[in-house]
Amino acid sequence: MMPSLNLIIRTDANVAIGTGHVMRCLALAQACQDEGGHAVFVMADSTPAVEERLRSEGFEIVRLEASPGSPADCNRTVEIAGNNATDWVVIDGYHFGAEYQRIINAARLKVLAIDDNGHAEHYCADIVLNQNLHASELLYLNHEPHTRLLLGTRYAMLRREFKSWRAWKREISPIAHKVLVTLGGSDPGNVTQVVVDALCKLERDDVIATVVAGGSTPRLNVLQAAIAQAGMDIRFVVNATKMAELLAATDLAVSGAGSTCWEMCFMGVPAIILDVADNQQELARRLNEVGAAIHLPSSEITATKLAGEIASLIQSREARQDISQKARELVDGKGGDRVLAALTVGIRLRRTQPSDCRFLWEWANDPEVRSMSFSAEPIPWGRHVEWFTSKLSDPSAILYVATDETEHPVGQVRCDVYGRRAVLSLNLGPQFRGKGWGRKMLLLAKDEIFRDSDVDIIDAFVKPDNEPSLRLFEGLGFYREGLENVQGQQAVHFVLTKNSAE
Repeated sequence: MMPSLNLIIRTDANVAIGTGHVMRCLALAQACQDEGGHAVFVMADSTPAVEERLRSEGFEIVRLEASPGSPADCNRTVEIAGNNATDWVVIDGYHFGAEYQRIINAARLKVLAIDDNGHAEHYCADIVLNQNLHASELLYLNHEPHTRLLLGTRYAMLRREFKSWRAWKREISPIAHKVLVTLGGSDPGNVTQVVVDALCKLERDDVIATVVAGGSTPRLNVLQAAIAQAGMDIRFVVNATKMAELLAATDLAVSGAGSTCWEMCFMGVPAIILDVADNQQELARRLNEVGAAIHLPSSEITATKLAGEIASLIQSREARQDISQKARELVDGKGGDRVLAALTVGIRLRRTQPSDCRFLWEWANDPEVRSMSFSAEPIPWGRHVEWFTSKLSDPSAILYVATDETEHPVGQVRCDVYGRRAVLSLNLGPQFRGKGWGRKMLLLAKDEIFRDSDVDIIDAFVKPDNEPSLRLFEGLGFYREGLENVQGQQAVHFVLTKNSAE
């Protein structure tokens, strides 16, 4: 189990901005809660439906009497964080820019900024998370040296209700009979009504629809009355709390291009997505590009056009099968765990630099290190410099230095790559041994190696009497391949595959 955390989550919800920011923060809060941690939601804007949902999950809500994103907002958030022994302040919203991050950082609070489009002029958050397909380092060229970027759909955070569906397999029926409609938590443009009109135009008795609406949706009564008069079998669900079950039970979906897209991808739902807000256009376009959904741009959203798209997808099992498979490849449901691990680890990895040469030599010659190495002889300085220089220029060598929160080096990770396999070794500075730093370092290293290289398998070799290292590798999912001979000595061969690590 990870160490428990105390989170302050600063986010907002209203009819205009919707509920997506809160829902993905809820996923992180649940992951924290499941590990014994605590989360408090700090909100300047909210809706009764959102607050009811958060309280039903056991989360405290603190209301701010300040303009969202203002200095007063920021100062009050800092005060609340200080009163709650906060480990991290999580900010999610387009009004949390460079100055907001700077003020929180200056108060010596760690900041996780959840972002979609690189809207801030500068980032000084400790971690920036962008879980979108278009996430790229190019969006974050202006950030502090200590800022760590978590980019891509592997960090897409899903609420705990989806965890039990990780091994579930979708069956694609020859004809799609069940259609799910979900246009987000507020749907201020009432696009749901257009979709209902499109379904009625199908004039099919074999189609059953479920319409999901958020409690923040305006004119709920009007929409409910229209559904009652639609002349077809339509179920109306307000404030769905079992979204995973609804997605599992449907054959295809018509959805807004918000955070629900990641839930549909995870569940392999063939979907037509509509960009009902400007900030949804890029996500919708990218999902369409990779074949994980069909995007109907806002300029083309008419009942007639939508009815044609739905009718085509209903009839084509092959098209739905293809969309489902490509969507499922994007999201594995472990994003929340990865983000929580990043908050918990407390160290970061950077590429090894020429200035690291001296202290790495001193660490390597520490008597305890030499006794656990396969070559026990001390390493002369000249030989070390020659080796170090060659490794820095070798494309088949991956060298990291792990640093603590003050940028002080605590350990080294070395990987020698052979095709799609790599041999990994670790070394901790003498003062950092026996304090859990090795586990943190290996947890981070294996993730980055699989992500940043073509390596599929990591090998590690440990002397049989090196009990701390044996426990370390076994504890993080490496399995024992057996005993092998390394430089004339017996070694326990550990193996970790990319699939098992994820």
